[in-house]
Amino acid sequence: MQAPKALIVGLKGTALSEAERQLFIRHRPAGFILFRRNCDDPAQLAGLVSELHRAVPHWHPLIFVDQEGGRVARLRPPRWCEVPPLKAIGDLATIDLEAGLEAASVHAGLIANDLRDAGIDVVCAPVLDVATERMTDAIGDRAFARNPLLVARLGQATIDAFERGNVLPVIKHLPGHGRAVVDSHAKLPRVTASLGELEASDFIPFIACRNVPFAITAHIVYEAIDPDYPASQSRLVIEDVIRGAIGFEGIILSDDISMQALSGSLVERARGVLDAGCDLAVHCTGRIEEAEALLQAVPDVDEKVCAGLLEAARQPRRLDLAARPRAEDLERFLKRLT
Repeated sequence: MQAPKALIVGLKGTALSEAERQLFIRHRPAGFILFRRNCDDPAQLAGLVSELHRAVPHWHPLIFVDQEGGRVARLRPPRWCEVPPLKAIGDLATIDLEAGLEAASVHAGLIANDLRDAGIDVVCAPVLDVATERMTDAIGDRAFARNPLLVARLGQATIDAFERGNVLPVIKHLPGHGRAVVDSHAKLPRVTASLGELEASDFIPFIACRNVPFAITAHIVYEAIDPDYPASQSRLVIEDVIRGAIGFEGIILSDDISMQALSGSLVERARGVLDAGCDLAVHCTGRIEEAEALLQAVPDVDEKVCAGLLEAARQPRRLDLAARPRAEDLERFLKRLT
């Protein structure tokens, strides 16, 4: 089997264009990532996902989506279930841990319902960044809490529920985005905390939840580890921290290489993240000319990553339909916050 390219790509619209189809036949992306521009209604989305699964010859491209709840949700009500941001789950867990853990499970289960029904393979969640007082609004209510041990507990409950719902989770943003005070979509953040401070807080949820198939890096400079390169393009961060101190053994995805925290051309950015040790670069704009240049430039995935992607595509179906969560189950918990 020919390996795919080390790239996850976005799409322009709600259907696959003929130009996109021909590009993907020629260059075989490892997978696709969906956004609101791609998701109109359940029937359309299921059709698009089915089409994408067939778009890459002799390969099962994985379909990714950011569906965290709150403002980061590509599938929106009223056509899909509305769930609150992760901070609401963390707030509940702060006053009643067991209720918070159960709410985290229901929250993830509701997301998994919608994604599984559409045929989507992978959810880019949960966010395991530890909240801080000065963190950028780009994270904000996407973070569970300030207590790293609580983040770890809620993160694992979320992961377990995604896996029960037959959707593969992605932990993010390694090795921790909570200390960034600027938005990496617009500018390169720099974190000045010592390595000891990072180990005592930021790394803890990722260590606890490291046994998942995928993780996403942060476009952030951690001055105590590598003052010259953001984590996504730092071999020191990826080898010594993500693979080393955190012990993550799965497939590492970059955050979106279109974000302005990175510099250089898109091809230079992609090569930078792959050379540093990311297994897959992620390109989200949906601009076909950019995707074509990247697919021509990036290498095929190596044998180990190819095997990991195939294993993810063949995930077992363990769904217990009798346990399918309902929106009112989550509402019952969250009423305690009002």
